[in-house]
Formats: sequence, C-alpha cells, structure tokens
Amino acid sequence: MQLALIGTTACGKSDLALETAKETGAIILSLDSLSVYKEIDIASAKPLPLQMAGVKHYGIDVIAPNESFNVTIFFDLYKSAAAEAKKQNVPLIIVGGTSFYLKALLSGLSDKPLVSDENRKRVVRILRDISNAYENMEQIDRMYAKNVEKNDIYRIEKWYEIYYETGELPSLFLKRTRKEPIIKELPIFEIETDKDILRQRIVNRTRKMIEMGLVDEAARLEKKYTREPNCMKSIGIKEVIEYFDGLCTLSQMEEKIVQNTAKLAKRQRTFNRTQFLQPIIKKPLSKMREEILGFMRG
Repeated sequence: MQLALIGTTACGKSDLALETAKETGAIILSLDSLSVYKEIDIASAKPLPLQMAGVKHYGIDVIAPNESFNVTIFFDLYKSAAAEAKKQNVPLIIVGGTSFYLKALLSGLSDKPLVSDENRKRVVRILRDISNAYENMEQIDRMYAKNVEKNDIYRIEKWYEIYYETGELPSLFLKRTRKEPIIKELPIFEIETDKDILRQRIVNRTRKMIEMGLVDEAARLEKKYTREPNCMKSIGIKEVIEYFDGLCTLSQMEEKIVQNTAKLAKRQRTFNRTQFLQPIIKKPLSKMREEILGFMRG
C-alpha cells in the first residue's frame, strides 16, 4: 500500500506522517528538496532524530550540500523505499511539499535539452515581462499554454528554453520524449489550511528556526561550502546571507523569511491544484489523520 501526503510548507505534513507511520509501521519517503541535504537541519525544518526514531526514512540526509540532487536520484530513492516497504509488508507514505517530484513519478518525465548560455540569457531577458512572455507563448503553442498559469515562471521559462534550443514546439517535444511513469496509480491526500492560520504557522516556525540556531547553521554552511551550491539560495538560508551582508536587520531577515515562505506556499498550492489529473482527497489537518487511517484499514 502506498499513498502521498502533500500540502503547503508549514501545514503539518511531516508531523502527521510521522504520527501515522508510528501507528501503522509505515516507511516514509520525504518529498522535500532541502531535507535531502546533510547538515541543513534547521533551514529544512526536517524532523529531529528523536522524532524519526523507530520510523524508517528515505530521502533525508542523502547528499552533501555541494552535491547535486535531481529527479533521477529521487526516482532511485522511491524505488528503494518501495522495495523495502514491499519486503516488510508495510505501507509507504510519500510526504512533502516538492510536488514536482511526485508529478514526475505519476506522469513520467520528458527529456530537456541542454540550454546554451546564449539562449539562457535570452530567456532571462524575455522573462522580465512575464505577462508578455506568457501571451507570446500562448500564441505560438496553445497546447502547452492551456495547462500553464499566467504567472508560472518555472514552466514559462522551460517553454522558452526548449523552444529556442530545439526550434520545436515544446508541447510536441515533451510529448515525443516523455518516458513511462514509474507509478500508475497513487492515492493523494492534501492538507487544506486556511491562509490566515497558515501565515501564523509560518511565523511560528520561522521564529522557532531562528531560536534553534538558523543563523549559526547558515554561517557554518557558508564557511564550509561557500555560497555557490544551489541549496545556499534556499529560503531560510539566502535571507540569513543577506543579513550577513548588512542588507537587512535581524528582524527584517525574519520577516523576509516569513514573506518568502508564504509566497512559496502560494506556488505550492497552485501547483497542487493544476498539475495532478486524478482526484485528490482534501481535508484540514484536524481531520486528515482519520482519513488516512481509514484508507489504510480499508
């Protein structure tokens, strides 16, 4: 038995997954693009070792901050987690906020061409006017545009990179190069959270992260790995680096983390609403535990 538990950052997914896993003996696969890194403990808000005790986890503390993580590595983690769950005859809970990886598991992944520096710079210039970039894309490739929000900078950027690099309509290119999905069917449960409640949860979590030593963690990471790795540009780390550079005060840094996390939550909500074709079971946090346990018990 497998299921996915998704939702915005700070909505309570990880705690609920842990609670459910301890009750059912389930294995957990983390669906989080920052928890995969060793030494990034506070900024990633990954569960503490004491919390994880007794529950087998995959996808946490996998690689060093100066190593690259991609969807292929995630696929390998999924295969290992699924094989272990099958061997032990226990459920597998896939949980986290990076739903892109879940989407890739379910729909298959298309090839993406290597983008030249010239075309990358060209795309950056075009994206300065995101509204015009979307309208131009829509006129050229309606098939692709109909599944893209007007402010979805990631997918608009992807379209332009493929278009300029290959000269082919990206909708056709992606269809032609798409690989078979790894999972055919998977129940998806999504935690719904009122925006005001979520904002307060983000505020509380940010404050807790700072109290736990977020600034010191970022300083250690910067000293050991420099600012170059992609993970050093993640929310919670990049704002601390701005604080180091004197671009904001400590209180301004805290507010920036809150604001950027809230923006991330909005993007996650949009992605979850638009990218999954199958019905998603949506419940508030207070009711989701019983919903999942009821599903597991059949």
